[in-house]
Amino acid sequence: MSGEYCTLSATSGDNEHAIIQRLLKLKRIAVVGLSDDPSRPSHYVSRYMQSHGKEIIPVNPSHEMVFDVKCYPSLDEVPDQIDLVNVFRRPNAVPDVVRPAIRKGVKGIWLQAGITSEEGRRLACEAGIDYVEDRCIMVEHRAQLYLPTQSSESH
Repeated sequence: MSGEYCTLSATSGDNEHAIIQRLLKLKRIAVVGLSDDPSRPSHYVSRYMQSHGKEIIPVNPSHEMVFDVKCYPSLDEVPDQIDLVNVFRRPNAVPDVVRPAIRKGVKGIWLQAGITSEEGRRLACEAGIDYVEDRCIMVEHRAQLYLPTQSSESH
């Protein structure tokens, strides 16, 4: 790959596991492409995250409300700070999600399983924003719940 390509991390030397852990601690999550259809992954994944204490901000121009919460047509219209943007859109739409996320000053961008974007990654990296792609935030959250805690004992 070219020299423009960078790691997932906004912090040099971080591994993917550290980035995922950092992003999973964030509380206010804007979900771009959130559907009001309970059978859609964006819906049940977001509902799961909401049930674990995350504030979900729906972003979808096709809906007025999701989860009884106001749905915004774009990230630019979301009031206040956003910690993390979780993306449920086709790869070709990712750069147009990342640009307003950068303007909003988000701490991280998470592309769900099956979604990758070299341009989105490049934009996030250049802005110093943590970036994860092709991973399900619900699966990663569940994995964190069941990881054994590290012992302070040394072996």
